[in-house]
Amino acid sequence: MQLSIRHETSYSYTAPQAYSIQQLHLTPRAEAHQHVLNWHLSTVGQIHGYTDAYGNLSHMLTINAPHSGLAIIAQGLVETTTPPGGRIPNGDTLSPLIYTVPTRLTAATPGILELAAAALPDGKAQTRQLMQLAEHIFGAVTYITGSTEVSTTAGSALAQGSGVCQDHAHIFLACCHARGIPARYVSGYIDPGNTSHAASHAWVDAWVEDGGYSGWISIDVTHARLMDDSYCRLAIGRDYDAAAPVRGMRRGGGGETMSVQVRIVPQ
Repeated sequence: MQLSIRHETSYSYTAPQAYSIQQLHLTPRAEAHQHVLNWHLSTVGQIHGYTDAYGNLSHMLTINAPHSGLAIIAQGLVETTTPPGGRIPNGDTLSPLIYTVPTRLTAATPGILELAAAALPDGKAQTRQLMQLAEHIFGAVTYITGSTEVSTTAGSALAQGSGVCQDHAHIFLACCHARGIPARYVSGYIDPGNTSHAASHAWVDAWVEDGGYSGWISIDVTHARLMDDSYCRLAIGRDYDAAAPVRGMRRGGGGETMSVQVRIVPQ
């Protein structure tokens, strides 16, 4: 499948800003099941490309002049295929064990520990067990837009019983980490089809031991299904903080309003 993607993030400020810096994970990863046919980032200021610690194609944007707004547009065409069984080739130079370390967003709470112990064995898991965990989270945490914030932890979202895709992903990661199973956060896009879920999306990769296969599989916890060709992967990391599409800070007074518009059209 070919996905035509346009992602615009806009900031407006009530007072001019003296300085802004933004870390961008807005360029699709180069992986066996997806190929970037064309891609372009458009914004003001100085932009510097680099590869981060997780192998993500990243950019650092700096604006060192007074500004009252900022628009960042990422757009292009990506060709995707469905990885059989959701299996993602392990081309990483990092050990999967780095993805067993909890973060602030994926720290275990009593509720997380209880769910993890009930759903997963200790140290390794098969695809069917991980899918059962995804199905449980899907049923226990209702998708409600705006019910959480980017700073909401896995334990808080589980206790609340509602959240969005990043909360589903964080709960899944927290359960895996509690059992010593490597799992990592994925940010990207999904062709929403006729669903109401946002085209900007988050899901997970988890390490499985399935007979003759040991490696990553990619699971969309929000839809309790394996990743297919309707997904485009931007970045991986330990949690949202490591893989967020846009994350930064500014220097200046006043308030800030942010809006995000994502359009995905399958070709």
